[in-house]
Amino acid sequence: MKLWHCRDARSFRPLWALEELGLPYELIMLPFPPRWQEPAFLEVNPLGTIPFFTDGELRMTESAAICQYLAERYGGDGAQVLRVLPGDPRYGEYLNFLHQSDATLTFPQTLVLRYTILEKPENRNPKVASDYRRWFIARTIWAERALTDGREWLCGDDFTVADIAVAYALLLAGNLGHLGEVGPHLQAYWERCQTRAGFQRAKAAQAA
Repeated sequence: MKLWHCRDARSFRPLWALEELGLPYELIMLPFPPRWQEPAFLEVNPLGTIPFFTDGELRMTESAAICQYLAERYGGDGAQVLRVLPGDPRYGEYLNFLHQSDATLTFPQTLVLRYTILEKPENRNPKVASDYRRWFIARTIWAERALTDGREWLCGDDFTVADIAVAYALLLAGNLGHLGEVGPHLQAYWERCQTRAGFQRAKAAQAA
C-alpha cells in the first residue's frame, strides 16, 4: 500500500488508521498544497488532492472512505477492529460520525484555511473565515453531546475509524487556533486520542 500525504492534512486520517492496524505501507510526503507545490503529483492524481492511496490496482482519494476501506478490508473477518459491524445497534451511529467528520466538521475549516492562509493576501477574507469558523464550532455539538454520557469513544467502548475521522477535525481546529472553542467533552476526548500509540506512531512517521 502507498499513501501520498502532507503533514497534518486530511491524509493524516488514513495514516493513523494504517498505524492503528499495524499494516505495512509506503509513505510519500508532499509539500502543501501539492497541486501548486508539486505539479508532477497531478500525473499521479489528476485532482491534485491528498490523500491519494493505492492498494494494488485500487486508487482512492477520500480520507474517510480510505479509513473505512482499511477497517473493512484488514480489520479481520467478523472482528470488530476499528469498526462497528452492520449487525450492531451502533452501526448507523458509526457511519454517521464517519461521514459527518468530513462533510460537516472538516469542510468549513478548509474555508477558514483558504481565506486566512492559502489565498494571496489581497484575496483573503476574514469575514468569510470567521463565519465558517463559527459554522464549525456550532456543528461540533453532535459529537459533544454524544460524549456527555461518559462514553470513552464516539461509539462507546470501541475505538473506531469514526474516531480517527472526527478527531482529525479537532487536530485541524488546533492548527487553525480555534480548538479552545469546542466543548469540554470534545477537548477531553481529543486528549485521549493523542495518547493512543497509533496516533503517536502516525505523528512520528510524518515527521520522519
